[in-house]
Amino acid sequence: MGSFSLPHILILAVVAILLLGGGRFSSLMGDVAKGVKNFKKGMAEEDEDTSARPRPRIEAQSSAEPAFDRDRDADRVREDRR
Repeated sequence: MGSFSLPHILILAVVAILLLGGGRFSSLMGDVAKGVKNFKKGMAEEDEDTSARPRPRIEAQSSAEPAFDRDRDADRVREDRR
């Protein structure tokens, strides 16, 4: 009941064409097509740019020191108790 069926969509399309005019509607669709074409062209150029450049090497980092050393901190606690 709340969804649009094919006849509803067709009626809305006819009303839109009547309100906007055939020429304006076709130019609007042409602009959308140009936008899609430019988008695809831009994506293809981006792929060519990334494949031409060598990827940077990721260098391994030294291992991190532990934030808590149980043995060293236990010695400190014993010294503080004295």
